[in-house]
Amino acid sequence: MTMDDVGDIEDLILSVADIAEIGRVKPKNIVSLRPKVKDKPVRETDHPTSQVPGTQTIFIKTWGCSHNSSDGEYMAGLLSNYGYKITEDKAIADLWILNSCTVKNPAEDHFRNEISTGKKTGKFVVVAGCVPQGDQKSSFIQNLSVIGVQQIDRVVEVVEETLKGHTIRLLGQKKINGKKDGGARLQLPKMRKNKLIEIIAISTGCLNQCTYCKTKHARGNLGSYPPDEIVQRAIESFNEGAVELWLTSEDTGAYGLDIQTNLPDLLWRLVAIIPEGCMMRIGMTNPPYILNHLEEIAKILSHPRVYSFLHVPVQSGSNQVLADMKREYSIEEFETVVNFLRQKVPGVSIATDIICGFPTETDEDFSETMSVCEKYKFPSLFINQFYPRKGTPAARMPKIPTDMVKIRTKRLTELFHSYSTYDHRIGEIQDILITEEAKNGIELIGHNKYYEQVLVKKEPELMGKCIKVIVKSAKKHCLIAEIVDKPRISKNNLKKINDIYSIWPVFALLVCVLARILWLFV
Repeated sequence: MTMDDVGDIEDLILSVADIAEIGRVKPKNIVSLRPKVKDKPVRETDHPTSQVPGTQTIFIKTWGCSHNSSDGEYMAGLLSNYGYKITEDKAIADLWILNSCTVKNPAEDHFRNEISTGKKTGKFVVVAGCVPQGDQKSSFIQNLSVIGVQQIDRVVEVVEETLKGHTIRLLGQKKINGKKDGGARLQLPKMRKNKLIEIIAISTGCLNQCTYCKTKHARGNLGSYPPDEIVQRAIESFNEGAVELWLTSEDTGAYGLDIQTNLPDLLWRLVAIIPEGCMMRIGMTNPPYILNHLEEIAKILSHPRVYSFLHVPVQSGSNQVLADMKREYSIEEFETVVNFLRQKVPGVSIATDIICGFPTETDEDFSETMSVCEKYKFPSLFINQFYPRKGTPAARMPKIPTDMVKIRTKRLTELFHSYSTYDHRIGEIQDILITEEAKNGIELIGHNKYYEQVLVKKEPELMGKCIKVIVKSAKKHCLIAEIVDKPRISKNNLKKINDIYSIWPVFALLVCVLARILWLFV
């Protein structure tokens, strides 16, 4: 699997497509854009718009990582809470919110094309995410309303003003006592794309200065959310019916270094409140900040309610290239992380990323990358060709010829497909948590303890349940299994039982009172 197939490790399960709730058609009206600008032509929208705030239909499209997906879910929740209708049908929407990703050129190209489509079809367009935040002077976002990555809590205000024909640009950073904060509050209303999965951004930004990375321009330096706020959000999510918790950030391992705490302390607090039958997945971490916590991380990954899975990008097997990338670790340190976790956490699944064709990568450097991948045979290897991102130091470096980059990418891809990933799982009996329906409509998707994807025959009542399966066969990216044992008590039945127990004291009191009355009369 290459990075062209999947934009981020987090995209394996959560589709970053549009957040859905079917809207309605509005009566025709005429709307003037930017009325304060003289001689601005009045535009008649292709899709009619009501002037009553909070009654229009909104289409939201998100590209990129799970952090971006969480931001999109918050914007949908805030708008829905205010009265707007959220739709996945962009044709009937009055306004489009396009939530962008700046990691790769193709994602930005899709974003730019969608803006153009929206304008041509007469839609109001609001842009959000890392592209406008990281490059505020881009020509294709001029004269459009912009929601900065730390301003998503003001989406209602931006949408209202945009529908009036005004252009609003909110790009500031949130601070507490002069220090950068994580962003909009985690307790805001949210409309989850998958009601069973809650994504919590534990921080924003990072402490690195990678020479190829544009996301740093958008998300900035590290800003961690307070632990109490994260834990409270997790509790609320489980109470709302979520069964899987994803922790996300630009670098999970760096969490808390700006607020005098650390990742293991937060994780232990979260483990304590995860209900039985629910699971937590720890998001991507770079090697430098996880090295100091390997013992604790290994213990946490071994906990029965935490997936034994970690995404640790290596990007290159060459120390020279890593130095040129300013990755702030050596290949030996990366291998220390992998070796330690594989030793201490039986069956742990380590995913990693590779950038092929970084400007300073020689044939020898690439051979070292091949050697690392061949040595560890990663079950999830995300291969990405180098894309020069505007404004980054790497974009000013002389590029390697495109043909050579393609050859290296092909070689690494062939290596990945040369070894079996999950054949050793065949015949195992596993517990899996079902969280999604497969695209083919006839299977359900679950994950085992190692966050390996497992497919079983579709039975809708199993959604959100832990079930026991036996693995019958294995493909490169998933396991095929049959159900061995189903949960005896469904979530709905469990709720009914809890409801009965909750009213039992009142019922018992009434029985006692009636008995007393009868005794008096007798």
